Amino acid sequence: MAAVHDPTVDLPRIDSPTNPRVKAWVRLRKRRERDRTGTVPVEGARESVRALAAGRDLVAAYFAPELWGEAERGAAATLRASGVPCWRLSPAAFARGSVREGPDGIATIVRPPAHALDDLDTSGPAALVVIAVGTQKPGNLGALVRSADAAGATALVASGSEGTDPWNPAAVRASMGAVFELPVATAPDRAVRDWARRRGLTLVATAPDAERSYWDADLRGPTAIVLGPEHEGLPTAWRDAADLHVRVPMEGARSADSLNVGVTGALVAFEAARQRRHDRPTAPRVPDPSSASVPEPTAS
Repeated sequence: MAAVHDPTVDLPRIDSPTNPRVKAWVRLRKRRERDRTGTVPVEGARESVRALAAGRDLVAAYFAPELWGEAERGAAATLRASGVPCWRLSPAAFARGSVREGPDGIATIVRPPAHALDDLDTSGPAALVVIAVGTQKPGNLGALVRSADAAGATALVASGSEGTDPWNPAAVRASMGAVFELPVATAPDRAVRDWARRRGLTLVATAPDAERSYWDADLRGPTAIVLGPEHEGLPTAWRDAADLHVRVPMEGARSADSLNVGVTGALVAFEAARQRRHDRPTAPRVPDPSSASVPEPTAS
Protein backbone atom coordinates (compact mmCIF):
# COMPACT_ATOMS: atom_id res chain seq x y z
CA MET A 1 0.00 0.00 0.00
CA ALA A 2 1.33 3.44 -0.92
CA ALA A 3 2.25 5.68 1.98
CA VAL A 4 -0.22 8.47 2.69
CA HIS A 5 1.41 11.88 2.26
CA ASP A 6 1.41 14.01 5.41
CA PRO A 7 0.93 17.67 4.35
CA THR A 8 2.21 18.83 7.76
CA VAL A 9 5.50 16.94 7.83
CA ASP A 10 7.68 20.01 7.15
CA LEU A 11 5.62 22.60 9.01
CA PRO A 12 6.77 24.51 12.09
CA ARG A 13 5.37 22.83 15.21
CA ILE A 14 3.51 24.24 18.19
CA ASP A 15 3.28 21.78 21.04
CA SER A 16 2.48 23.97 24.05
CA PRO A 17 -1.05 25.24 24.77
CA THR A 18 0.60 28.38 26.17
CA ASN A 19 2.37 29.26 22.93
CA PRO A 20 1.83 32.96 21.99
CA ARG A 21 0.09 31.99 18.73
CA VAL A 22 -2.36 29.78 20.60
CA LYS A 23 -3.00 32.57 23.11
CA ALA A 24 -3.67 35.02 20.26
CA TRP A 25 -6.12 32.54 18.76
CA VAL A 26 -7.93 32.23 22.10
CA ARG A 27 -8.20 36.03 22.45
CA LEU A 28 -10.16 36.18 19.19
CA ARG A 29 -13.13 34.70 21.02
CA LYS A 30 -13.75 38.25 22.24
CA ARG A 31 -15.46 40.68 19.88
CA ARG A 32 -13.22 43.53 20.99
CA GLU A 33 -10.13 41.58 19.92
CA ARG A 34 -11.71 40.62 16.59
CA ASP A 35 -12.53 44.27 15.97
CA ARG A 36 -9.03 45.37 17.00
CA THR A 37 -7.19 42.92 14.76
CA GLY A 38 -9.67 42.80 11.90
CA THR A 39 -9.52 39.00 11.98
CA VAL A 40 -11.82 36.14 12.98
CA PRO A 41 -11.12 32.53 13.98
CA VAL A 42 -12.67 29.92 11.71
CA GLU A 43 -12.83 26.27 12.72
CA GLY A 44 -13.49 23.36 10.44
CA ALA A 45 -12.21 22.07 7.11
CA ARG A 46 -15.37 22.96 5.22
CA GLU A 47 -15.64 26.48 6.64
CA SER A 48 -11.94 27.24 6.09
CA VAL A 49 -11.94 26.03 2.49
CA ARG A 50 -15.15 27.96 1.82
CA ALA A 51 -13.51 31.16 3.09
CA LEU A 52 -10.57 30.50 0.78
CA ALA A 53 -12.85 29.77 -2.19
CA ALA A 54 -14.72 33.04 -1.54
CA GLY A 55 -11.47 34.93 -1.98
CA ARG A 56 -11.01 35.92 1.65
CA ASP A 57 -7.56 36.70 3.04
CA LEU A 58 -6.37 33.85 5.26
CA VAL A 59 -3.74 35.00 7.75
CA ALA A 60 -2.84 31.61 9.25
CA ALA A 61 -3.84 27.95 9.25
CA TYR A 62 -3.47 25.54 12.18
CA PHE A 63 -3.46 21.77 11.70
CA ALA A 64 -3.71 18.88 14.16
CA PRO A 65 -3.42 15.83 11.85
CA GLU A 66 -4.08 13.38 14.69
CA LEU A 67 -7.71 14.55 14.51
CA TRP A 68 -8.13 14.24 10.73
CA GLY A 69 -10.06 12.04 8.38
CA GLU A 70 -9.62 11.98 4.61
CA ALA A 71 -11.71 15.14 4.08
CA GLU A 72 -9.49 17.11 6.46
CA ARG A 73 -6.34 15.81 4.81
CA GLY A 74 -7.57 17.09 1.46
CA ALA A 75 -8.58 20.43 2.95
CA ALA A 76 -5.14 20.84 4.52
CA ALA A 77 -3.49 20.20 1.16
CA THR A 78 -5.73 22.83 -0.44
CA LEU A 79 -4.93 25.39 2.23
CA ARG A 80 -1.19 24.74 1.99
CA ALA A 81 -1.29 25.07 -1.80
CA SER A 82 -2.88 28.52 -1.44
CA GLY A 83 0.24 29.87 0.24
CA VAL A 84 -1.33 30.68 3.62
CA PRO A 85 1.20 30.40 6.48
CA CYS A 86 0.60 27.07 8.24
CA TRP A 87 1.55 25.49 11.56
CA ARG A 88 1.21 21.98 12.96
CA LEU A 89 -0.25 21.92 16.47
CA SER A 90 -0.27 19.16 19.02
CA PRO A 91 -3.76 17.93 19.94
CA ALA A 92 -3.42 19.68 23.31
CA ALA A 93 -2.46 23.01 21.72
CA PHE A 94 -5.28 22.73 19.19
CA ALA A 95 -7.81 21.89 21.91
CA ARG A 96 -6.80 25.04 23.80
CA GLY A 97 -7.73 27.24 20.84
CA SER A 98 -10.79 25.29 19.72
CA VAL A 99 -14.31 26.10 20.87
CA ARG A 100 -15.82 22.96 19.33
CA GLU A 101 -16.69 19.64 20.84
CA GLY A 102 -14.91 17.08 18.71
CA PRO A 103 -12.82 19.46 16.56
CA ASP A 104 -11.66 18.22 13.16
CA GLY A 105 -8.10 19.51 13.48
CA ILE A 106 -8.27 22.43 11.04
CA ALA A 107 -8.61 26.10 11.95
CA THR A 108 -7.79 29.31 10.16
CA ILE A 109 -7.51 33.00 10.99
CA VAL A 110 -9.35 35.05 8.37
CA ARG A 111 -9.81 38.71 7.50
CA PRO A 112 -13.58 38.98 6.94
CA PRO A 113 -15.06 41.29 4.33
CA ALA A 114 -16.13 44.69 5.65
CA HIS A 115 -19.52 45.60 4.17
CA ALA A 116 -21.23 48.90 4.95
CA LEU A 117 -24.95 49.29 4.21
CA ASP A 118 -24.24 51.38 1.14
CA ASP A 119 -21.99 48.60 -0.22
CA LEU A 120 -24.94 46.20 -0.48
CA ASP A 121 -26.35 45.84 -3.98
CA THR A 122 -30.15 46.08 -3.97
CA SER A 123 -30.48 47.47 -7.49
CA GLY A 124 -32.21 44.48 -9.05
CA PRO A 125 -35.98 44.17 -9.31
CA ALA A 126 -35.92 41.02 -7.16
CA ALA A 127 -33.56 42.20 -4.42
CA LEU A 128 -34.08 40.20 -1.24
CA VAL A 129 -32.53 41.26 2.07
CA VAL A 130 -32.88 39.55 5.44
CA ILE A 131 -32.74 41.95 8.41
CA ALA A 132 -32.03 40.30 11.77
CA VAL A 133 -33.00 42.73 14.54
CA GLY A 134 -31.33 42.13 17.89
CA THR A 135 -30.60 38.45 17.26
CA GLN A 136 -28.66 37.58 20.39
CA LYS A 137 -27.83 33.91 19.91
CA PRO A 138 -24.92 33.47 17.50
CA GLY A 139 -26.16 30.07 16.37
CA ASN A 140 -29.47 31.60 15.28
CA LEU A 141 -27.73 34.39 13.39
CA GLY A 142 -25.43 31.93 11.64
CA ALA A 143 -28.40 29.76 10.68
CA LEU A 144 -30.12 32.83 9.22
CA VAL A 145 -27.05 33.60 7.12
CA ARG A 146 -26.97 30.03 5.84
CA SER A 147 -30.70 30.03 4.98
CA ALA A 148 -30.58 33.47 3.36
CA ASP A 149 -27.65 32.41 1.19
CA ALA A 150 -29.38 29.17 0.20
CA ALA A 151 -32.57 31.06 -0.74
CA GLY A 152 -30.62 33.40 -3.02
CA ALA A 153 -30.87 36.51 -0.84
CA THR A 154 -28.95 39.61 -1.83
CA ALA A 155 -27.60 40.31 1.65
CA LEU A 156 -28.18 40.00 5.38
CA VAL A 157 -28.10 42.91 7.81
CA ALA A 158 -27.54 42.39 11.54
CA SER A 159 -29.41 45.37 12.99
CA GLY A 160 -29.22 46.91 16.44
CA SER A 161 -26.62 47.35 19.13
CA GLU A 162 -27.96 44.34 21.06
CA GLY A 163 -27.48 41.94 18.16
CA THR A 164 -24.84 39.26 17.86
CA ASP A 165 -21.68 39.87 15.88
CA PRO A 166 -21.96 37.83 12.65
CA TRP A 167 -18.25 37.03 13.07
CA ASN A 168 -18.74 35.38 16.42
CA PRO A 169 -17.10 31.93 16.03
CA ALA A 170 -20.41 30.19 16.79
CA ALA A 171 -22.20 32.27 14.14
CA VAL A 172 -19.52 31.47 11.55
CA ARG A 173 -19.81 27.78 12.41
CA ALA A 174 -23.63 27.77 12.21
CA SER A 175 -23.47 29.49 8.81
CA MET A 176 -21.22 26.64 7.60
CA GLY A 177 -19.05 29.26 5.93
CA ALA A 178 -21.88 31.01 4.06
CA VAL A 179 -20.99 34.21 5.93
CA PHE A 180 -17.94 34.47 3.67
CA GLU A 181 -20.05 34.45 0.50
CA LEU A 182 -23.27 36.30 1.34
CA PRO A 183 -22.70 40.05 1.87
CA VAL A 184 -23.33 40.78 5.57
CA ALA A 185 -23.46 44.23 7.18
CA THR A 186 -24.11 45.50 10.70
CA ALA A 187 -25.65 48.86 11.60
CA PRO A 188 -27.92 50.55 14.19
CA ASP A 189 -31.66 50.06 13.80
CA ARG A 190 -32.54 53.55 12.60
CA ALA A 191 -29.72 53.61 10.06
CA VAL A 192 -31.00 50.28 8.67
CA ARG A 193 -34.59 51.55 8.39
CA ASP A 194 -33.46 54.74 6.66
CA TRP A 195 -31.31 52.74 4.26
CA ALA A 196 -34.17 50.37 3.43
CA ARG A 197 -36.46 53.32 2.65
CA ARG A 198 -33.88 54.94 0.40
CA ARG A 199 -33.42 51.68 -1.47
CA GLY A 200 -37.17 51.26 -1.99
CA LEU A 201 -37.38 47.93 -0.17
CA THR A 202 -40.75 46.67 1.02
CA LEU A 203 -40.36 45.94 4.72
CA VAL A 204 -42.05 42.65 5.61
CA ALA A 205 -42.13 42.22 9.39
CA THR A 206 -42.64 38.78 10.88
CA ALA A 207 -44.86 38.63 13.96
CA PRO A 208 -46.84 35.74 15.50
CA ASP A 209 -49.90 37.98 15.95
CA ALA A 210 -50.04 39.21 12.34
CA GLU A 211 -53.34 38.61 10.52
CA ARG A 212 -51.77 37.58 7.23
CA SER A 213 -49.90 34.34 6.55
CA TYR A 214 -46.57 34.69 4.80
CA TRP A 215 -48.03 32.47 2.06
CA ASP A 216 -50.49 35.24 1.22
CA ALA A 217 -47.98 38.09 0.94
CA ASP A 218 -46.51 39.23 -2.36
CA LEU A 219 -42.77 38.87 -1.87
CA ARG A 220 -41.69 39.23 -5.50
CA GLY A 221 -40.45 42.82 -5.60
CA PRO A 222 -37.48 44.37 -3.77
CA THR A 223 -38.11 43.06 -0.26
CA ALA A 224 -36.55 43.10 3.18
CA ILE A 225 -37.69 40.35 5.56
CA VAL A 226 -37.46 41.71 9.11
CA LEU A 227 -37.06 39.25 11.98
CA GLY A 228 -37.00 40.14 15.67
CA PRO A 229 -35.71 38.39 18.78
CA GLU A 230 -37.64 35.23 19.62
CA HIS A 231 -38.86 36.25 23.07
CA GLU A 232 -39.31 40.01 22.76
CA GLY A 233 -40.37 40.19 19.12
CA LEU A 234 -39.82 43.21 16.91
CA PRO A 235 -39.53 46.61 18.63
CA THR A 236 -42.38 49.06 18.05
CA ALA A 237 -40.30 51.25 15.72
CA TRP A 238 -39.79 48.33 13.37
CA ARG A 239 -43.43 47.25 13.49
CA ASP A 240 -44.54 50.81 12.72
CA ALA A 241 -42.09 51.10 9.83
CA ALA A 242 -43.17 47.84 8.17
CA ASP A 243 -45.21 47.81 4.97
CA LEU A 244 -46.55 44.30 5.67
CA HIS A 245 -46.87 42.09 8.73
CA VAL A 246 -46.88 38.34 8.25
CA ARG A 247 -46.97 35.26 10.46
CA VAL A 248 -46.02 31.63 10.06
CA PRO A 249 -49.19 29.54 10.66
CA MET A 250 -48.75 26.95 13.40
CA GLU A 251 -51.10 24.12 14.30
CA GLY A 252 -49.10 22.15 16.84
CA ALA A 253 -48.94 22.53 20.60
CA ARG A 254 -51.00 25.51 21.71
CA SER A 255 -48.17 26.62 23.96
CA ALA A 256 -45.88 27.29 20.99
CA ASP A 257 -46.47 30.94 20.12
CA SER A 258 -43.36 31.46 17.99
CA LEU A 259 -40.77 29.54 16.01
CA ASN A 260 -37.01 29.71 16.23
CA VAL A 261 -35.96 32.86 14.35
CA GLY A 262 -33.76 30.82 12.04
CA VAL A 263 -36.70 28.61 11.05
CA THR A 264 -38.99 31.60 10.50
CA GLY A 265 -36.39 33.37 8.39
CA ALA A 266 -35.80 30.26 6.27
CA LEU A 267 -39.52 29.72 5.63
CA VAL A 268 -40.19 33.30 4.53
CA ALA A 269 -36.99 33.58 2.47
CA PHE A 270 -37.71 30.36 0.58
CA GLU A 271 -41.30 31.47 -0.02
CA ALA A 272 -39.90 34.64 -1.58
CA ALA A 273 -37.59 32.50 -3.71
CA ARG A 274 -40.52 30.29 -4.77
CA GLN A 275 -42.63 33.27 -5.79
CA ARG A 276 -39.81 34.76 -7.82
CA ARG A 277 -39.19 31.47 -9.59
CA HIS A 278 -42.86 31.11 -10.55
CA ASP A 279 -43.54 34.87 -10.77
CA ARG A 280 -46.70 34.74 -8.72
CA PRO A 281 -47.65 34.95 -5.05
CA THR A 282 -49.96 32.48 -3.37
CA ALA A 283 -52.65 35.16 -3.23
CA PRO A 284 -53.01 38.64 -4.79
CA ARG A 285 -51.33 41.46 -2.91
CA VAL A 286 -53.79 43.60 -0.98
CA PRO A 287 -53.17 46.48 1.44
CA ASP A 288 -52.21 45.40 4.94
CA PRO A 289 -54.77 46.94 7.31
CA SER A 290 -52.49 46.46 10.31
CA SER A 291 -49.58 48.32 8.73
CA ALA A 292 -48.88 51.92 8.01
CA SER A 293 -45.46 53.41 7.50
CA VAL A 294 -44.99 56.13 10.08
CA PRO A 295 -42.16 58.62 9.40
CA GLU A 296 -39.76 58.76 12.31
CA PRO A 297 -39.28 62.19 13.88
CA THR A 298 -36.29 64.12 12.65
CA ALA A 299 -33.74 64.74 15.34
CA SER A 300 -33.47 68.42 16.17
